[in-house]
Amino acid sequence: MINELTDLPHNLNPRKLKKYYAANNRVRREGTANLLDAARGAGVRRFLVQSAAYWYAPSGGPVRTEEAPLYLDAPAPLGPAVQTMKQVEDAVLSADWLEGIVLRYGFFYGPGTWYAKNGDIGRQVRKRRYPMIGRGEGTYSFIHIDDAAAATVAALERAAPGVYNVVDDEPAQAAEWLPVFAEALGAKPPPRVPAFIARMLAGKAVVEYSLSLRGVSNAKVKEDLGWRPRYGSWRQGFFEDVAAIVPRGVAK
Repeated sequence: MINELTDLPHNLNPRKLKKYYAANNRVRREGTANLLDAARGAGVRRFLVQSAAYWYAPSGGPVRTEEAPLYLDAPAPLGPAVQTMKQVEDAVLSADWLEGIVLRYGFFYGPGTWYAKNGDIGRQVRKRRYPMIGRGEGTYSFIHIDDAAAATVAALERAAPGVYNVVDDEPAQAAEWLPVFAEALGAKPPPRVPAFIARMLAGKAVVEYSLSLRGVSNAKVKEDLGWRPRYGSWRQGFFEDVAAIVPRGVAK
């Protein structure tokens, strides 16, 4: 059984994160419990569940492995979301009748995601409404949606129980990837906004989180599963895939 349940909006408003996460936390917490009950009743042997590679605590070195602690004490509304994710992971990994596998995905990009040309963040970047905050020092780890799917199939077939980061090979600070993303979209470079102004507009928790993000290692999933991302770097993916996605009714 594969549990990829989420409840997140198509359009992202940082000021409404509390509302978004309340719904998402419920579907993850209650939905996973219901699916585990169904899995046990049906005699399911392997259970894969979605988690996130961007919820690691912002302490220590620049790159995180699966052993690093999660950001459980993050300020609200982020903290409850991380705590819910940890509860889901623990429920799957602690079931002694099951081979539990947790896949911590990076930021999805590609068709149907926020980081598509016609996705919400893609639209915001094209309209210059997605600024660079401060010096853009937060480090992001991306994964193309097709590569995420391929890693999920590989994990279903041959992963040992445990936790796996599913990200590409190149963590990058916002100062590095955001201008490239804008270029791939045919947009002007993103504007820069001082952190103190961003805190007033988007909220302190969101800004501090984005500035403290750490990169993530994919060494374990590559070594254990023999998986390699088609798009080893977001640089390649942004120009080969995201740039080719055109909103409906808009000429290329």
